[in-house]
Amino acid sequence: MQELIDKAATLLEALPYIQRFNGATFVVKYGGSFMDSPDPAVRSGVARDIVFLEAVGINPVVVHGGGKAISRAMKEAGLEPEFVQGHRATDNASVELVDRVLSSEINPEIVATIKDLGGGAIGVPGRNILHCRQKVFKTPEGESYNLGFVGEVTLIDVDPILQAIKEGITPVISPTARGHDGHLYNCNADLVAAELAVALKARRLVYMSDVPGLLRDPNDPDSVISKVSVAETKRLKADSIIGAGMIPKVSSAVEAIQAGVKKVSMVDGRVSHAVLLEIFTDQGVGTQVIPWVRTQH
Repeated sequence: MQELIDKAATLLEALPYIQRFNGATFVVKYGGSFMDSPDPAVRSGVARDIVFLEAVGINPVVVHGGGKAISRAMKEAGLEPEFVQGHRATDNASVELVDRVLSSEINPEIVATIKDLGGGAIGVPGRNILHCRQKVFKTPEGESYNLGFVGEVTLIDVDPILQAIKEGITPVISPTARGHDGHLYNCNADLVAAELAVALKARRLVYMSDVPGLLRDPNDPDSVISKVSVAETKRLKADSIIGAGMIPKVSSAVEAIQAGVKKVSMVDGRVSHAVLLEIFTDQGVGTQVIPWVRTQH
């Protein structure tokens, strides 16, 4: 009996959030090594959460990565993966491979998993809706350089996404884009998710990866920073608490907040139902990036 009572209490805790978020759009960035888990329950856990969001009247939009799968495919093709500032260097030989893995392998698998669990989903290759320019990077000395066909989103055709939302179907989007030169480009999935959240006027943006959140000590998984303000992220970068791999994620989170997204969360996809715990409980899990944090007096 107590177990049933506990279940009812959990549902009641979720109720005000379900009421508050009904009809809202949530962008979920799905990525991390848990996508490659040999355990089907782990791989399908996020999809089950997406189906739950659909069922309670929230409009999820999924952007997925696939870094581990891309690196494997590159090595099999005799290409050596290279990362700079959290971005994958992508030459002419690898950009087609990147798009194939993302849009023709991972994307249909996620769509099929959502459908198998009773949800609605449609695959949307990013190259069909995302337009970009070549992303320019700078050295610490201020010199510009590029990483090949790495794109920076400049325009999003949101009509197919809005149509899917209208029909109660979750769009699942791969992070590749077309440049103004007509060429394929590889885009950072974190940045694509943020741009989509802004373009869709999403209520929330949730990043799922294989870390518990933003860690004060990278070697201590229990040192999760539960809440951080936009202003505090600058100090954390200066103190090197935000490392190279987290820079695109945190930078895109800040840009999304500044553009009107209410809250950005970073959660561990290896935790069962991490999305639901973050959205529908008082405590939440992981790190929340918010406009400001109230100072305790």
